[in-house]
Amino acid sequence: MKKLPVESGKIDEAIKLLSNYIHGKEAALRLALMCVFARGHLLIEDMPGLGKTTLAIAIAKILGLSFGRIQFTSDLLPSDITGLSIFDNNSGAFEFHPGPIFNHIVLVDEINRATPKTQSALLEAMGEKQVTIEGRTYDLPRPFFVIATQNPGEQFGTFPLPESQLDRFMMKISIGYPPRAAEREILKGGSRRKEIYSIEPILEEAEVLAIQEHIRNGIRVSDEMLDYFLDLIGATRSNPFIQAGLSTRGALALTQTAKANAYLQGKDFVVPENVKAVAPYVIPHRVLFREEYDGESKKEILLSILRDLPVPV
Repeated sequence: MKKLPVESGKIDEAIKLLSNYIHGKEAALRLALMCVFARGHLLIEDMPGLGKTTLAIAIAKILGLSFGRIQFTSDLLPSDITGLSIFDNNSGAFEFHPGPIFNHIVLVDEINRATPKTQSALLEAMGEKQVTIEGRTYDLPRPFFVIATQNPGEQFGTFPLPESQLDRFMMKISIGYPPRAAEREILKGGSRRKEIYSIEPILEEAEVLAIQEHIRNGIRVSDEMLDYFLDLIGATRSNPFIQAGLSTRGALALTQTAKANAYLQGKDFVVPENVKAVAPYVIPHRVLFREEYDGESKKEILLSILRDLPVPV
């Protein structure tokens, strides 16, 4: 086995520390870290007040990365995200002022409250890790990771995300309500968000980049597992309950997140269990189910595909 770029104990230590501030959210923490390490972006769909912002801040602090926040509203402009050039009277020239997108971790709060035009301003940043402003291209920091939150689609004043935008998110998760015991601790101690800002980083920027590189090139996918991936992808495209199956970009996202899952388990190769662990968060928002199926039905359809798929021996 290749030498790991970061001891797995450090990641476990980070998760344990953050669990003291984000009660009952260890599963969401692990999924978010998988996204960071797999070089993807995360979409969280949930009701307000369940810890989405706290989760984003906590991950930025524990990884030693810069953090920016954009509150999406119906009157938000693309320049509010990317930045703009302002004329400087002293120099007699226009000077570029970068927007909040120029951070390692960017929290896009309530993304579906902005208009489609503003939502599309994120497309280039998320896909190419760069932004083009007034004809000039600017590289974004590395690593670059977007955590977007959205309210359930039926809420008033929301604009559905287009398929091209949804496909940019490696994972879509829901944090959900905390368990009773965890919520009891929250009620006893109150919100601890302010304390998160004083957390000392456990990892550094260079270590995060090294982990990303290791997952990309150091975690093995055997030929048998590649066939398993292809069988799963094909099953989403031929399933009678699905109108449009997983795209090639979605297939790459599934592969990378499965590798990140294997890494967090201390392995240097992918097994079917790694795929099954991440598929419910990678596939559903990327495929087009027939209109008559709701959220629970979609979940059952995916689980049935995974159950029926032959496992490599």
